[in-house]
Amino acid sequence: MRIFKKGEGPISDIDELRQTVLDADMPSQVEKVALKETEKLSKMNPSAAEYTIGINYIEYLVSLPWNSMTEDNLDIDWAEHILNEAHYGLAKIKDRILEHLAVRILKSSARHKILVVDDEKMARQNLEYVFNKEGYDVHTAASGIEALDLLERTGFDVVVTDFKMEKIDGMDVLEKAKLNNPDTEVIMITGYATVPRAIEAMKKGSYHFLSKPLNLAEIRSTIKKALFKRKYQLASKGPILCFVGPPGTGKTSLGRSIARSLKRKFTRISLAGIKDEAEIRGHRRSYVGALPGRIIQEIRRVESKNPVFMLDEIDKIGQDFKGDPSAALLELLDPEQNTHFFDHYLDVPFDLSRVMFIATANTIDPIPEPLLDRLEILYLSGYTEEDKMNIAVKYLIPEEIADAGLSDNPPNFTPEAIRKIIREYTREAGVRNLKRQIASICRKNARERLRKKAEDSFATVTPETVERRLGPRKFYFEVAEGQDRIGVATGLAWTPAGGEIIFIETKKMKGKNRLILTGSLGDVMKESAQAALSYIRSNTDLFRIDESFFENHDIHIHVPAGAIPKDGPSAGLPIAVALISLVTDRPCKRSTALTGELTLSGKILPVGGVKEKILAAHRAGVKSVVFPARNDGDLEEIPADVKKELKIITVDDLGEIIDLVLI
Repeated sequence: MRIFKKGEGPISDIDELRQTVLDADMPSQVEKVALKETEKLSKMNPSAAEYTIGINYIEYLVSLPWNSMTEDNLDIDWAEHILNEAHYGLAKIKDRILEHLAVRILKSSARHKILVVDDEKMARQNLEYVFNKEGYDVHTAASGIEALDLLERTGFDVVVTDFKMEKIDGMDVLEKAKLNNPDTEVIMITGYATVPRAIEAMKKGSYHFLSKPLNLAEIRSTIKKALFKRKYQLASKGPILCFVGPPGTGKTSLGRSIARSLKRKFTRISLAGIKDEAEIRGHRRSYVGALPGRIIQEIRRVESKNPVFMLDEIDKIGQDFKGDPSAALLELLDPEQNTHFFDHYLDVPFDLSRVMFIATANTIDPIPEPLLDRLEILYLSGYTEEDKMNIAVKYLIPEEIADAGLSDNPPNFTPEAIRKIIREYTREAGVRNLKRQIASICRKNARERLRKKAEDSFATVTPETVERRLGPRKFYFEVAEGQDRIGVATGLAWTPAGGEIIFIETKKMKGKNRLILTGSLGDVMKESAQAALSYIRSNTDLFRIDESFFENHDIHIHVPAGAIPKDGPSAGLPIAVALISLVTDRPCKRSTALTGELTLSGKILPVGGVKEKILAAHRAGVKSVVFPARNDGDLEEIPADVKKELKIITVDDLGEIIDLVLI
């Protein structure tokens, strides 16, 4: 195809491509590479395979948003409204997001400081008047000596200095300003402008060289350009937030709300199961069908250089012989390095420093340490029963009623019905399964309404309706409804899906001092059991145990649900209490749950997952929980309504709680 312009000859495809590159407003380094590639194509046969590869490459470069950005909405009240509207609770997470916005607002609204240096009073006053009118914080100096003194005491964003002054001239001021702060931009002005002087000033770091008499429009424009670079440097670096919590706690939707509050574009990729480094960094163009990595692809798709970019399931990233994708993320998520992110397909650096990256994970254990060091971890521990009630009423029920087509005559879920669904049909830290159960009730209502053509009979959802729709209850309060038993202690465990209640069962039988451990226990948990038994055997007087007991008995420790692997240090305390209960024939209070790591000297060490464990205890109907005293600080995060219903006991030594947990 040939394009003709009036009065000109035909324009070739290569010329058109070259013009497209020049019009794309790419960085000079990238433009140079694209033009060089265009020159190669002009000498190549269009039927060659390399020709098509080259065309595709240049078109990809041109289509990237090198300078296209959305303007941030930095209204903190709007952001708070959006976060509260879309999410219930999560106060700590919301506070952190609003802190981030507050920092950006203060940086953007800060007045830039300008120093005007000129030995002519009229010139100083004129520039001071012009810059004040533009909203800058202006300082003046009547000589080079005075300017050096000000530079020693104060930092400035821009210095506008006369070149020729007595004793200390503009070149000395330039050197001093750059020595104190290399980021300070210095603009030289003089009535004796010559090319050699301008070149000398530029070599020493001057931003611009202007001649007198000054053009006010030119000086305003020069100042704005100098400060744009400064503003870009201030705003470029941001935190890499990582939301960690059980499934269904709202990690992904929180990322969408952040994008909405900033009025940025939102994009996400799932890293779960990615094993090939090329998925992140792209393929080299030497491969057939080469493509950029997922990062550059998504940036191109949203057509913005500063989206909110969510990296979902960062803890489930894999690795094999094709490389380690988590290592490729190190450069991507480092604000010091991602200004020049290098994709193998592009073969030129792309600036990702304006992207707000957000990662999500269920647990931080599988994340490599160097990668974890680049993330700011924010924990979403799960929701209390009251939280779930509010979430169901405000968000889940209206959404599922609309999805089921019942908006014209919506059913009314009674508080008792919602509580029944939460307690008897779900057992989770998040609300995903709660949403499924509500959706199931709405679908069955829709079907019944069509079949019976009666609307009023389905207008209210009661506990009886819930049981008819969802069948027999699926979960029981094992703790609240159980009996106190000898040798059985209630423990608390942490899992990626939230906290859980576990029972430590022990039995004694005649034997030769053997310890039997079952229940798919890991090495750490086995060692905790051995340490607990050793502590009890070495303190028989303290617990009033016959010393010959262990010589004539075997002890069996079992943790039910044997098909599920269990490990971790926090089972030492409940194992020790179960053993003491067994040996002393004193029933263990089933409504008291324990967690803690036990040493051979009987000291109780701190554990993790405190909030998740307490929420699990609350869900299961536990009345009191025992925690290590060193976990006192973690207990501040527990919701007030949970603290009212749970008695929380903190201890340092095992001996302190025996009479509290054994009957």
